[in-house]
Amino acid sequence: MAFDTVPTDALDDFLVLANELADRARPVSMSYFRQAVPIEIKADESPVTRADRETEEAIRELLAKRVPDHGILGEEHGQEGLDRDLVWVIDPIDGTRAFITGTPLFGTLIALAYRGRPVLGIIDMPALNERFVGAIGRPTLFNGMPVPGPRRVTRLADAQFFTTSPDMFQGADRAAMENLSRDCRFRRFGGDCYNYGLIALGGADIVLERDLKPYDFMSLVPVLEGCGASIVDWAGRPLSITSAGQVLATATTELRDASLPYLDRLEP
Repeated sequence: MAFDTVPTDALDDFLVLANELADRARPVSMSYFRQAVPIEIKADESPVTRADRETEEAIRELLAKRVPDHGILGEEHGQEGLDRDLVWVIDPIDGTRAFITGTPLFGTLIALAYRGRPVLGIIDMPALNERFVGAIGRPTLFNGMPVPGPRRVTRLADAQFFTTSPDMFQGADRAAMENLSRDCRFRRFGGDCYNYGLIALGGADIVLERDLKPYDFMSLVPVLEGCGASIVDWAGRPLSITSAGQVLATATTELRDASLPYLDRLEP
């Protein structure tokens, strides 16, 4: 990657902290899982629960104690210090719809950005007791061991396509998703952040999503890049904290290059 990064020893310390954050968050979210939790609807019509808010609060409390000079961008409790070199990006429960319906495919996403680009990321799956950890220049780990890695699929006709919901695509975007997914071996809906982990495990081959926020995608980048997969925006550009949120993740660069023409000239 052509950008300055944090020193190796500092990255080691931040990885320890990131795992501590995930450890702190997991019992909070799990204490509400498959319980009768009141659901609120936010201004963007997405659901939120006490579990989302309290999980992020637990993460923020530890960050405030350990790295008070770092910035934070969280889904539920806003942002502070985004002009700082080091910014933690938090989604306490990615897949709230899965969470509130008792589906175990929700996750906690934790990323550290250095000057806007993600340098480490965690996809923690509390109900599955699974954790993906990625960091720049390091192999991606799954529950502490190197991931099997993505399938070496190069043709769309052999690829397994995933997206969380077809409802996130409208108009020309919907047509592009339909055309791309129909040219793949098969397609599956649902999964939220777990779909990206499935690329690292050799399950999914393509994940296409749109209108994501930084806390939805920043942690995914180190996880996928650390196992040799690709994750870019719909124009093929690297993702950063300022990206628009149109995300294409693929098991191989060949699949990336085969997918991008379907997305050409769509809104960035």
